[in-house]
Amino acid sequence: MDSANIDQIIEKHRGKPGDLIHVLMEIQHQNHWLPRDVLHQVAAALDIPFSRVLRIATLYKTFSLTPKGRNEVQVCTGISCHLRGANKLLDAVQRVTGIKPGETDANWRYSVDTGSCLGSCSIGPEIIVNGTHHARMTPAKVEDVLKDYQ
Repeated sequence: MDSANIDQIIEKHRGKPGDLIHVLMEIQHQNHWLPRDVLHQVAAALDIPFSRVLRIATLYKTFSLTPKGRNEVQVCTGISCHLRGANKLLDAVQRVTGIKPGETDANWRYSVDTGSCLGSCSIGPEIIVNGTHHARMTPAKVEDVLKDYQ
């Protein structure tokens, strides 16, 4: 992500309540992660101490200080999904992507994580890919769902 693009994002949000969080969210959305040099640029542009920017970036789970793949896959491992086979679902996701939770594949195609509850207990087990919920998933459906995310 280039410096001019970051400056445009900052200017769009400058002076609004919660501008730091909105700036970081938009950068994260476009870049898939928050590099340290970008955090320094944001701090300088908003005249905020770098320590505060770093504190916000590390406080919220939505932000990542490590590179993420183009497609973020979350597997619910909450109790409801667990009882409905989330472990087998996670095994299938790992087999298809070739990575474990917390990892990103070498081609930057996928990042995989788990969540203790993704908020859709009645339709679990589920995976969420780039914010899209895939309900009542089975291990057999995983490959078909993930092939749509190239």
